[in-house]
Amino acid sequence: MKKNHSAARFLTAAAAATAVAASFGSTSLSAAQDVQSYDVVVYGGTSGGVTAAIQSVKMGKTVVLIEPTKFLGGLTTGGLGATDIGNKRAIGGMSREFYHRIWQHYQDDKAWRQQTREQYFAKRPHGNSATENTMWTFEPHVASKVYDTWIAESKVPVVFGERLDLKNGVKKDGAKITEIIMESGKRFSGKMFIDATYEGDLMAKAGVKYHVGREANATYGETLNGVQVGRSKHHQFKVDVDPYVVPGDPKSGIIPGVQKEGPGEEFAGDHRVQAYNYRMCSTDDEQNRIPWPKPANYDEKHFELALRNAEAGDDRISWAPTPMPNRKTDTNNNFAVSTDNIGMNYDYPDADYATREKIVQQHRDYQMGLMWTYANHPRVPEKIRAAFSRLGLSKDEFADSGHWPRQLYVREARRMISDYVMAEKNCRRLEVVEDSVGMGAYNMDSHNVQRYITKEGKVRNEGDVQVGVRPYPVSYRSIRPKAEECTNLLVPICLSASHISYGSIRMEPVFMVLGQSAATAAVQAIEQGVEIQKIDYAKLKERMLADGQVLDFESPPMPVAPVIEKEKLGGIIVDDAQAKLTGFDKQGTTSHPYIGEGYAHDNNEDKGKQKAVFTAKLPKAGSYEVRIGYTALSNRATNVPVTVGYVGGSKTVKVNQKNKPSVEGYLQPVGTFTFNEGEEASVEISNEGTDGHVIIDVVQWLPVEKK
Repeated sequence: MKKNHSAARFLTAAAAATAVAASFGSTSLSAAQDVQSYDVVVYGGTSGGVTAAIQSVKMGKTVVLIEPTKFLGGLTTGGLGATDIGNKRAIGGMSREFYHRIWQHYQDDKAWRQQTREQYFAKRPHGNSATENTMWTFEPHVASKVYDTWIAESKVPVVFGERLDLKNGVKKDGAKITEIIMESGKRFSGKMFIDATYEGDLMAKAGVKYHVGREANATYGETLNGVQVGRSKHHQFKVDVDPYVVPGDPKSGIIPGVQKEGPGEEFAGDHRVQAYNYRMCSTDDEQNRIPWPKPANYDEKHFELALRNAEAGDDRISWAPTPMPNRKTDTNNNFAVSTDNIGMNYDYPDADYATREKIVQQHRDYQMGLMWTYANHPRVPEKIRAAFSRLGLSKDEFADSGHWPRQLYVREARRMISDYVMAEKNCRRLEVVEDSVGMGAYNMDSHNVQRYITKEGKVRNEGDVQVGVRPYPVSYRSIRPKAEECTNLLVPICLSASHISYGSIRMEPVFMVLGQSAATAAVQAIEQGVEIQKIDYAKLKERMLADGQVLDFESPPMPVAPVIEKEKLGGIIVDDAQAKLTGFDKQGTTSHPYIGEGYAHDNNEDKGKQKAVFTAKLPKAGSYEVRIGYTALSNRATNVPVTVGYVGGSKTVKVNQKNKPSVEGYLQPVGTFTFNEGEEASVEISNEGTDGHVIIDVVQWLPVEKK
């Protein structure tokens, strides 16, 4: 027996707690016998799932939205209020409408309780412009209100608290899904299915091929995939930290948070997954602030890495609070030991629910315990404790989960392998697809993947990559499986993309775009009576454009850096990647020219605490002209101290980096000095007493010919 969708109750997140059992009305049949039938079945009430469901209704089809938790919106309502997208021109359709609805909410003076609109926008908040009718920063409860209202307006039936049966939850007739079964026994049949989960469970259990972890660079002809030790300079240790339980004794064991194996072969693929965390909504408003709670099972040994790092002299404030309205934040990871729980999520994508729940709990305990540690532990310097104590959890957010975010930031899990895999070449617009269903515009962004022990016995992070893109289209072939695997499924979140390209695509507004496009394709496949792989793309494109979707636009080419060939410069050249750095962990690529992968800078902060030491063994004794490489700009320091060690002593020269270097517009001589053969020549560049940004890239020792 089948029950028509018209019997379903229309639910909102506010009614979720009591609505699960009654969501389709009463019936004399058991749940296992009761099959609910729809045109489109959307599994996963993430942001992409919400737009997919609403679009299906807009196009006149019956739909059900099944959400395993008790709330809609995934990360968008789960703390990620600082919307990352890059070029906002890439966002259209219902996704842009969501951010317009956010803007409408904050037009009401009553929405501003802890501060005024003027006070908030005076801070030039993340991604917002006073001339737009969209708003890209928001409180979690506001995003929930927008989605709940939108779902109710659209009369989308929602089923909360139902999870796919991972052992026997997908029934197929050949390559076609006929129905899906929940753990409770509830069954849902449909003509088309959309997997809008972060994990891709429906996709995987439908027999669709997928990948977990990083591919090798060679797999898709990339440069940013696989193990990236040489590139992992962001969110890195700036001091030496011993990883052993008894410092200096490998036999004593390794402290928590550091992996035994690694880092692996450079550029090779592996099973590792970029780190997860919670995007915390905190506040400094005393009337609304809850001090960081100490987890009931707090164990200091799990925070030994953070304590040792602070004691070793890293006094950076290891988080990134982005201001949200009403004196709140969206707080993310930053620096060496922060909210990213590195290396603790490798099993999550393919795990069963019980194992995932343990991983989720471990992440919650770690991050909550880390906040308490940084705010309270006596081994933490007072400067750090004061910074972390200033903020706390917001009383008026996440009341149903102890004011802690409900959604773990699953940055990446399974990724489908379809007829077209989005890759680095697409993000760089070296290959532009012609079957666009939306656009990506954010950096190729991978958080760190592992912590390993160097041969010197110190801890390092690996896997963080941040490289810019030009806005680019995402292929329709990347959100649907191969025909031989499944003919009535779309996957707008765990789509077909390499690890590094997924790092650009995986933004919430893009998921909304792709969810809407997936629903449009599903409805057209039903209307055309064809498999999802055989729809008429011209008609799909026509409807997407009519709905305001942005499918492509030609952005200005990224500036091409002048190529500097070290061989032509001559002498001995040491790049910043080879220097010993204390600080200087900010990387730049926007100013040209430079050698290697970019240059480092001090971000005009921590004056007197950052230095770079370049060393080289010179092939013969004699006189060498010493030059430093940098690019000049108006924000540079005028008094950068460069100390050259030579035979008989050392000399410090002040360099004005506002001035363009005199050699090739890139190299600035600091003097001629005498060196002995085989001795280690050194040049130290620091930010002691400097009055602007200090740039470091290369040091050159150029032999001076005798006349």
